[in-house]
Amino acid sequence: MTPAADRLSSTFSALADPTRRAILARLTLGETSVGELAQPFDMSLPAISKHLKVLERAGLISRGRDAQRRPCRLAAEPLHEIADWVATYRRFWEQRLDRLEDYLRTAQQSPSSAPAPTSTRKRTKAHGRKSK
Repeated sequence: MTPAADRLSSTFSALADPTRRAILARLTLGETSVGELAQPFDMSLPAISKHLKVLERAGLISRGRDAQRRPCRLAAEPLHEIADWVATYRRFWEQRLDRLEDYLRTAQQSPSSAPAPTSTRKRTKAHGRKSK
């Protein structure tokens, strides 16, 4: 696995938990202490700390040291990487859906002369299954 793919996996894994997503949502308002982050949740401070460690390992938050406090702040870079990754697939599906829309529009206008949809897959002779 490439380092970029490994980072994406780590980020998606961290985002898979609703508590961690809620923590990130709170951090969009600005940096805050662990205690303040823990307040809305019905869980212990050590449990919140474990969630914060997962977020920190994924690069989604950073923690500073301010005398007695360890304020947490949102780190946006992994979210940008996810947005870039999603954008690639968004473009792919938008192109596919645009072609489908064109085909359906043509089929509605002239049902008897609508071109058959084209496939990017080829059939194999052995089992009649499609291959990539």
